[in-house]
Amino acid sequence: QAQLVQSGGGLVQPGGSLRLSCAASRFTLEDHTIGWFRQAPGKEREAVSCISSDRTTYYAGSVKGRFSSSRDNAKNTVYLQMNELKPEDPAVYYCATQCNLGGHYYRDSRYDYWGQGTQVTVSS
Repeated sequence: QAQLVQSGGGLVQPGGSLRLSCAASRFTLEDHTIGWFRQAPGKEREAVSCISSDRTTYYAGSVKGRFSSSRDNAKNTVYLQMNELKPEDPAVYYCATQCNLGGHYYRDSRYDYWGQGTQVTVSS
């Protein structure tokens, strides 16, 4: 069955970097906008970044300049590079085949997938 499989994440010190990966199985990622979301304990899920099929990127104000989305269509994978991580960044991060950020909305009900989530922890 089609799915998104995430990898990366973990523990990093403040100011450090992590890269998350989101690989598609049994469908082609390059045809879709991919969104990155995060949810911290007790908080609502929020969109942090999206990358469209033409590689246009969108970022939430809280991560702009620090996070970067990219895609490698040959590997059927999208990445979220997170630099200068701050104490307010820890959350479970998810990728999904949808976006609602910066005026850009994308959702295709035929391809409605979420990754399994990966924990990002920022601590000294």
